[in-house]
Amino acid sequence: MRATKAIIDLAAIRHNLESVKQFAPDSKVMAVVKADAYGHGIVKTALSLNNADAIAVACLDEAITLREAGVQSEIVLLEGFFSVEELNLALEFNLQTVIHQQSQLEQLEMASKTHPEKNIDVWLKLDSGMNRLGFFKDSFEEAVAAVKNLPIVNKVNLMSHLACADDIENDMSNRQIQQFRAVTDKYALPRSMANSAGVVAWPESHFEWTRPGIMLYGCSPMIGFTGEQHQLKPAMTLRSQLFAIHHLKAGETVGYGASWRAQKDTRIGVIAIGYGDGYPRHAKNGTPVLIKGKKYPLVGKVSMDMITVDLGNEDTFELGETAILWGEGLAVEEVAKFADTIPYTLLCSVTSRVKFEWIND
Repeated sequence: MRATKAIIDLAAIRHNLESVKQFAPDSKVMAVVKADAYGHGIVKTALSLNNADAIAVACLDEAITLREAGVQSEIVLLEGFFSVEELNLALEFNLQTVIHQQSQLEQLEMASKTHPEKNIDVWLKLDSGMNRLGFFKDSFEEAVAAVKNLPIVNKVNLMSHLACADDIENDMSNRQIQQFRAVTDKYALPRSMANSAGVVAWPESHFEWTRPGIMLYGCSPMIGFTGEQHQLKPAMTLRSQLFAIHHLKAGETVGYGASWRAQKDTRIGVIAIGYGDGYPRHAKNGTPVLIKGKKYPLVGKVSMDMITVDLGNEDTFELGETAILWGEGLAVEEVAKFADTIPYTLLCSVTSRVKFEWIND
């Protein structure tokens, strides 16, 4: 049996939720579990987050998966509904929805006539500078009035999204927060703006609701930081096994393209993981791998099923030693840096070939 495994610590996710509450003690928490809970398993994760005030997903399919698995929490569709048919399903499954464009208001108006017995909570979105989804400030007041007049709408909430909150040096977050306040202060309605970076670094964005995502899984949302620096615990530990040791002489090369050459006699450890498992193919020489509590550098190109690391000549190893690719003892943020990417992509990219194991349920 191949030893490649992703261990998901649900206690760590619960701990990170409590950390969110410490950062923003006066705000409710909408825990984001889209994209299979950032690769951690959407059902198991959502069930472990019963202390959150609501759960957020990207789309209807994710929400229905949770409802059919028995998740009773309030569920918010962050992208809203895409058609009248989807709106009907949102009503059927008791979901909340973001409203970010005029066509959705028109579909809600139609549903008010066809489903007079139904109602739904909505989150009206202001585009405060992300320029992706939401009503612009010039049309926001009209949108609020329209949605308030729809019989099908039970409760109205207001929201926006920060574009550059991961960069504390970038003043765009301040400008967005100021615009959100300027447009929404006149309404006595609950508001939400803070993503994970907003939770950590922009307390002015906390409002009545926060929407943490990546920090729930133990990663820092801030450029140049790790989750540990915010007292977060890694939820995923991706590990495999050292299954071969190869003696190499100075001048010999390793792997496809012979892209790495040994500067001296050394030993090469072969580990059973590759891009077929979701390990980044573009990880550079020097990317750390943790074996017996010590970091060893990746050498040679990542292949589909294997990576190779330089073990040197000093330490002793046995075949079968556990190799940690990221997680407990090795921050995924550090690995992401060597792969010219962000932790989100690594966590979301672990493939179905990897065995998942959930602990501390």
